[in-house]
Amino acid sequence: MVFSGLIFLYAFFPLCMLAYALCRTLRARNTVLLVFSLFFYAWGEPKYLLLLASMAFFDWFAALRIARAESRGGKKAWLAAACTVNLLLIGFFKYSGMIAPLFGEPPAFIRNISLPIGISFYTFQLLSYVVDVYRGDAEPQERYRNVLLYAALFHQCIAGPIVRYKTIAGELFSERDPLSGTDLADGIGRFCVGLAKKTLLANACGALASSLLLSDAAIADKSLLAANLAALQGSSVLGLWLGSIAFSLQIYLDFSAYSDMAVGMGRMIGLHFPENFNYPYVSRSAAEFWRRWHITLGTFFRDYVYIPLGGNRCPTARWIFNIFVVWALTGLWHGASWSFVVWGLYYFALLLLEKFVLNRLFRRLRVLPHLYLLFAVNLGWVLFHLTDFSLARAAIGGMFGAYGNPLTDFRAVTLLKNNVFLLLFCALACTPLFRDLFRRLRARCAAGGISETLFFALEHVAAPAALLLLSTAALVGNTYNPFLYFQF
Repeated sequence: MVFSGLIFLYAFFPLCMLAYALCRTLRARNTVLLVFSLFFYAWGEPKYLLLLASMAFFDWFAALRIARAESRGGKKAWLAAACTVNLLLIGFFKYSGMIAPLFGEPPAFIRNISLPIGISFYTFQLLSYVVDVYRGDAEPQERYRNVLLYAALFHQCIAGPIVRYKTIAGELFSERDPLSGTDLADGIGRFCVGLAKKTLLANACGALASSLLLSDAAIADKSLLAANLAALQGSSVLGLWLGSIAFSLQIYLDFSAYSDMAVGMGRMIGLHFPENFNYPYVSRSAAEFWRRWHITLGTFFRDYVYIPLGGNRCPTARWIFNIFVVWALTGLWHGASWSFVVWGLYYFALLLLEKFVLNRLFRRLRVLPHLYLLFAVNLGWVLFHLTDFSLARAAIGGMFGAYGNPLTDFRAVTLLKNNVFLLLFCALACTPLFRDLFRRLRARCAAGGISETLFFALEHVAAPAALLLLSTAALVGNTYNPFLYFQF
C-alpha cells in the first residue's frame, strides 16, 4: 500500500482518521494508530511483521536494562547488544545477498531472501532510541506497545523521514489535541501538495526516465544485460541526458512528495515530524546539497557516526577517514549493491575536491557553483539508478558520445518537444519559487484587506480539493506509481 494509491486515499486513511476522531483518550487514539500501522505494514509485507515487532521488543527491553543498570559497564553491554542485534538483522536481510557471492555460490535460502520493506528506516529509528536512552537524552519507555508504535507508525515507517524518539515522544505519548483545527488544515494542505507532486510530476518524469534510461525491471533482469548495454551505447547523447535529467527530477519529486505526505498526515493528528528536504537543487556545493537532501538521514549519520568518530576536531587524515566511513555507510544504507557504495564514495570524493580545491575557486562566483553542483549530482543519479557498473559506465560514456553514438535522434527530439513544459515546470517545482510566490500573495491579500476567512478557504479547502481531484484523475487507470525509496 502506498500513500498515492486509491485504496489508501479513499479507504485506509479515511477509516483511520474516523476511528481516531471517535476516540476520547490518548491510549485509545494510540491504539488506533498502532492497529492501523500494523495492518498497513502487513498489507505489503505480512511475513516480516514479526521481524519488526521482534526488533522493537528487543530494543524496548535493552533500553530498560540500560536505564536500570547500576554500572557504566552494564549500560555499555546492553547498548552493544542492542546495536549488534539490530545491525546483524539488517545485515542478514539486506546485505547477505551482496556479501555471500564473495565466498562462492550463495545457498538457496540466501538467494531467496526478500528485502523487508522499510527496514533501513525503522532500524535506524530503533537504534536512535536505544542510543539516546544510553546517553540520557531520552527516558526509557515502560510499555512495549509504545516502542512498537514509534517504530511502526505508518506515516513514516516505510520511507521516512527518520524520526528520533526524543523528538516525537513528547507529542506521541502525551496528551494532545486529537484534531486541532490549525494542524488539521495545515496537514491536509501539505498532504495534498505532496500527493500532487507525486502523481502529476514525479510519475510523469519517471515514465520519461524509464523510456530513455531503462526501467527498474529491465535493470534488475540480468538476462537483459547485453541488450541493455547495446541500447545505452546506441542511444543518442540527447536521449541519455534527457533521461538522466528526468530521473534527477523524479527522485527528488518522488521522495520529497512522500515526506510531504508523511509530515502532513502527522500534522493532522498533532505530530510534528522533522522536515526532510530544503530545495537541495539550489545548492552551490555537494556539502550544501547533503545538508538539504534527506536531512534526517544526514543528521543521523552526523550525530551517531561522524561526531562519535571525532568529527572535524581532529587531524586532517583522521577527518578524511571519518567522512570516508560516513559516505561508505551512506551509500551502503541506500542499497545492497556495491554500486551504491561507489555512489556514496563518489560524494566522498566530491567533498574532498570541494574542501581542498573548489571552494577557493568558487568563493567569488555565483552561477558556476550551481552549474557544477547540478552536473555532479546528475551524474551521481546515473550511478544510483543504473545499479550495474557496466550499465552505469555505458550510460555515462554515451552521455559524452564515447561510443560514436549520435548527438540526437528522432525519438529523443520528439520526447523533448512533447515534455519540455513538463520538465520546465518540474524544475521550477524543485526551487522555492512557488513557495515564495504564495507567501507574497498572502502578504498582498492581507495588505489589500482581503478577508482572512476567504483566503483560508482558498488555501485550506479549495486548493487541496482541486489537487486531490487532479491527483485522483491521474491515478485512475495509471499503472506506473512506484515510490523509489521503498526499496531501501
